Amino acid sequence: MSETSGDFCSSPGPIEQVRYGCSLGALASVIAIPGAIPITHCGPGCATKQFHALSGLNAYQGGEFHVPSTNIGNREVIFGGADRLDELIGATLKVMQADLFVVQSGCIPGLVGDDVGSVVGKYRRKGVPIVFAETSGYRGNNFTGHETIIRAIIDQFIGAYDGPREPGLVNVWSLLPYQNPFWRGDLGELRRILEGIGLRVNILFGPSSAGLAEWRAIPAAQFNLVLSPWLGVATAEHLQRTYGQPFLHVPAIPIGAKLTSAFLRRVAAFADLDTQRVEAFIAAEEKEYYLYLRDFATFYAGCASQYQLPSHLVVVGESAYNLAVTKFMFDQLGLEPGCQVITENPPEAFREAINAEYRKLGGEVAFEVDGHLIHKAVRETDFAGWLPIVFGSTWEGEVAGELRAPLVEIGYPCTDEVVLSRTYVGYRGALALIERTYTTVVRASTLA
Repeated sequence: MSETSGDFCSSPGPIEQVRYGCSLGALASVIAIPGAIPITHCGPGCATKQFHALSGLNAYQGGEFHVPSTNIGNREVIFGGADRLDELIGATLKVMQADLFVVQSGCIPGLVGDDVGSVVGKYRRKGVPIVFAETSGYRGNNFTGHETIIRAIIDQFIGAYDGPREPGLVNVWSLLPYQNPFWRGDLGELRRILEGIGLRVNILFGPSSAGLAEWRAIPAAQFNLVLSPWLGVATAEHLQRTYGQPFLHVPAIPIGAKLTSAFLRRVAAFADLDTQRVEAFIAAEEKEYYLYLRDFATFYAGCASQYQLPSHLVVVGESAYNLAVTKFMFDQLGLEPGCQVITENPPEAFREAINAEYRKLGGEVAFEVDGHLIHKAVRETDFAGWLPIVFGSTWEGEVAGELRAPLVEIGYPCTDEVVLSRTYVGYRGALALIERTYTTVVRASTLA
């Protein structure tokens, strides 16, 4: 069932153009941890379809996909699949090396009641670095599965800690690996700017992470930083209860100098960092950023009559990027919010706070998971004769064409972009986003 708010609603039933994976799809989060391997206890093809949907159909990200799976069928539905899982784990340990194995259960074992925890527990007692996460597809999507896996690793692998805190060490919880096409570059840029103001960073996922060494260091961190509208808050709250760690929640991922500098000053104040070092880093970054922006202003001022420069925004995508892109385009480039739709079905408890962020920009946001209803909302938006630009997924191509609006792909599924290390966050990411946006505008104007 899809849940919505705003001027339109959806009814229970099939979802058109779904924009996320099921809970089992959080195996992508395990793959994103250097040194970790998922083991899936699920039906045939489930693991492959989830990963390749999130990677292959989403900016062709690639990734090391070597995932053992029980591929259970009718026999296991009748007699249970615990023995099959036991056999698979034993065989996996003989042929694969990892710093951590994460066993994920899918829909079938969840429905028939396999005691997966007991099977995994036998190996843990032997000293195998292995944990278990209940990620049956009907329990949620890959966003909620992501937090389930994080909690499993914290509770079953990291465990109790009574050591000292390390001042200046921060755990960062932000973008969902693979779901966001730019997560690798974005996490790398976040690491760069946080280290620039004097922090040491456990980034935890992707090429910028040191892998399980960072996960083991989680309890020693001075604090946790949640950088998203809602994803990661449950994790930070659990860490606060478990280790007594405070956390800072910043709902909007910063893009551009103004928002990034404000973000860094807020983090620095929370961490009690050296103000002189923080301001020196910000000054150097802003100097470079505004030099590039000055040069861009030549295009912006001189080509407005030559090209059809957009004035209104349509942003369709997950809340983290939706809010970040909307804030940047409104605050730095002067585009007006026209139609904003959040697509990952965030928990009800966070929706009012998310909407409040959009009200500060003079607009409202809708929550919708069904592609047909999303496009209906876009088509019914009155742009009063102004030209919009659409930030969304490949599926927004048709509605963007109807509006004669340029389309910049920023979310799942993203099939017209190949993304490796590109970033759209921070100082450097903002410049890349401006380049992509106005290259798209120029090309659209040339072809019109």
